[in-house]
Amino acid sequence: MPVTDAVRTSGAPTVAVSRAAAELVLKRGEFELAVHLGIVRVEAQRSGGRPRVRQEEIDRLRSEDGFPEALRERVRTVGTAEGARLLGISPGRFTRLARAGCVTPVAFYLNRYRVVVWLYLAQELGGFAARSPELLVGNSPAWMRSRLDSGMDCRPRNWRSRRIERLLTRTEDPWARAAIAAQALDPAQLAEVVDDPYERAHFARVRPEPVFGQRGPSATGQAMCRLMHADEPDEILWRRVNLIMELDSAREHRQAPRPGDEQRPRRKELGRPRVSAEAVELTDPVGPAESVKPVEPAEAVQLAGPVASADDLAEPAEPVEQGGPVGLLARLGLRRVRRSRRPRAHDVHRAATRAARSAGHRPPGTRRPLAGPRGGSVREDASNRK
Repeated sequence: MPVTDAVRTSGAPTVAVSRAAAELVLKRGEFELAVHLGIVRVEAQRSGGRPRVRQEEIDRLRSEDGFPEALRERVRTVGTAEGARLLGISPGRFTRLARAGCVTPVAFYLNRYRVVVWLYLAQELGGFAARSPELLVGNSPAWMRSRLDSGMDCRPRNWRSRRIERLLTRTEDPWARAAIAAQALDPAQLAEVVDDPYERAHFARVRPEPVFGQRGPSATGQAMCRLMHADEPDEILWRRVNLIMELDSAREHRQAPRPGDEQRPRRKELGRPRVSAEAVELTDPVGPAESVKPVEPAEAVQLAGPVASADDLAEPAEPVEQGGPVGLLARLGLRRVRRSRRPRAHDVHRAATRAARSAGHRPPGTRRPLAGPRGGSVREDASNRK
């Protein structure tokens, strides 16, 4: 597909990955593999989003000899049957070589039975046949038989190591490198190494995504997450050590962001008047306590304050401390900020009643007991009749 004039005249230095794959005559899986192997260089966007490809990178690959057949041959993958045919051996012998770790898979897919099918680079199989022709004929060596007899399968481990190493070469950000190293550990192992939940959450934000973006939840994505976790004790220990080294380097570079790192609003922004030290000095000092005098009922109501009306109670309450710190759950919207409430009418009346009773007076508004026929109250007469 030739480059259109619209792209050239627009002056854009990069193009989308889908456009780059079309110009390089590569399928989606082939383009992802070319980026993973470093054949096609992509550039990550500072503002996030999918990476893009420079136009000069596309022109460089298109100008190579044998384009596009040579480029597609570099990313051609084969399965077990076709790989065995290329090496001139049986599929069973090819499987034993792969399980023993002689050849490393580069990708995989799930068949209709949800079984993992490993894929290998055709060029790497040709190089293996040239390096180790003795493994293709005759009896297998002793080390290879011991691995197979113990039930070892090196395909997931080799694929995992290869993928992590390739991802590490594509980024220089310390936190992104630590996030890549953390992919090899399951959540329980990761929590033991990285006990800070904010750092683990930061891993999910800076972890490099696939070239064409994250797809929805699928069986292939779940299988990749399962295969990315180390499952042998020696590999788990090795991955933990690598993560600790990458994490120390990332912490020295910068700290992971936390919810409390943002700047809090100032008093001027909140509109609260600030009391100066001079104003505090000019206020009258508190005098000695005076002797307690009996309080009249009317005075008790005045001391308790005015009764709040319905309109006052309907107004929204103001925060207790507008400039004070807010909890984590309140920042995330999981908890409401505690607010002050205005004194209600029954609270004011109750305070006035207590003040009047302490002074020996009957509060206003209370009823006297009704006088009975013998001079006592109605309640006492009823009890005497019983």
